[in-house]
Amino acid sequence: MTSSDAASRILENPYILDLFAGPGGLDVAAHMLDVPSLGIEWDKDACETRYMAGLATWHADVSAVRQRRFEDLPKELNVLAGGPPCQTYSVAGNGAGRKALEEVKRLVHELVVGRVDEEGIDAELKELESKGGDPRTALVLEPLRYAIKALHSDNRSGRPFDVIVLEQVPQVKELWEVYRSALKEGLPRPDGSRVPYEVAAVKTLHTEAYGVPQTRRRTILIARLQEHGVPPLPVATHHAYNLRNPVQGGPDDPAATLPAEKGTDPTPRPWVAMGEVLARATAGRPGGLRAPFEIRSNYGSGGDPSKRGIRTDRQPSFTVTGKVSRNAVRYPQSSTQPDPDRLTITEAGILQTFPPNYPWEGGDRSQQVGNAVPPLFGMHVLAAALSLPLPPEEGLREDWRIATEEDRATLRKEGCGAPDGCGPDCPEPKDQSSPSGSSGSSRPRTRASAKRSEK
Repeated sequence: MTSSDAASRILENPYILDLFAGPGGLDVAAHMLDVPSLGIEWDKDACETRYMAGLATWHADVSAVRQRRFEDLPKELNVLAGGPPCQTYSVAGNGAGRKALEEVKRLVHELVVGRVDEEGIDAELKELESKGGDPRTALVLEPLRYAIKALHSDNRSGRPFDVIVLEQVPQVKELWEVYRSALKEGLPRPDGSRVPYEVAAVKTLHTEAYGVPQTRRRTILIARLQEHGVPPLPVATHHAYNLRNPVQGGPDDPAATLPAEKGTDPTPRPWVAMGEVLARATAGRPGGLRAPFEIRSNYGSGGDPSKRGIRTDRQPSFTVTGKVSRNAVRYPQSSTQPDPDRLTITEAGILQTFPPNYPWEGGDRSQQVGNAVPPLFGMHVLAAALSLPLPPEEGLREDWRIATEEDRATLRKEGCGAPDGCGPDCPEPKDQSSPSGSSGSSRPRTRASAKRSEK
């Protein structure tokens, strides 16, 4: 059974609230499933990308919306999704979130038993920050706080979210398990009664096993109100990548394409090589990467060139991170030995399974791409959570509809309070990212890649 073998849809009109929405990975997935969504994103650059892509967006701080504007959210929102910033939990970050894990787990318990009100939780989080904690660590509590807030909302008449979908780096699996226990126990209503959820097992999934041409691991939690039954986890459609045997399960492995025995589940398809999708997306367009090529990763090397891994165009990409522009592209069989190339933002987006013409706007575009949920992976997760059929993934290879100037003005007015700028509810400029138009790259691009990035 695959993600598309959904028995029946559980919601007549699903409507997603996407916290920490980034440049739109989960919203693109929702669009492919024909499900409306509203994203909350504090970064101005990511919001500019979202407006250009025609995605409904509130340019705001997630915590501030919960505290002061929750009643203004559309009452029809019935699916809560969230991928809180992962830097403090990630092995690539400074680890502040991992050090504070026990404290955050305690606060989850306090929220569920209803022993401490919102102001009390905020005071404890501020104290945690004053002791040297990273302020982003507290953001991992926001999905739970939104779910509880819904039960106290006059606008919603206390109606809970029907479905909750969370995703993060594998380092938060232990915390998602605490979430799972809390949701199964039930969230507190004002009268002291509880609203329990059915929760699928917390699972760390490999995105290449869902057709993403990139090895990336994400830990997910899917919960439904008890009346909707236990949600399934998305079932892999492709083989996982084996680091020790980089041919196994791929397009060059004859065993990966053998037909399944009659009466068994379909055999997973071979994992997808990055050269395949990049060649397909740039076919007929000048300046694209030419095979064979290899990418030398700068990620996790600690500056030691001898520790930098290499992937060829016949393999999935390394995890696309905010430092993707540092990864060197080389042509080992070239007789002219050209200067090292770099992936363009468009190519990095394609490896994340965004449409080839997705409109990356504003500054720090590498970080936008790296922070995003791969839309194809998001499609599998949302389809499983909502019991929806999985649409053909070919839709993500088609050109995206870019919003008109009039549409962008409307979206910006709804999201920022003004059709041509930021309003009073937007985060302060000093808290936002680099100015629009900056390169977002951490080092200069080579002449070759700079010319290709203009295409």
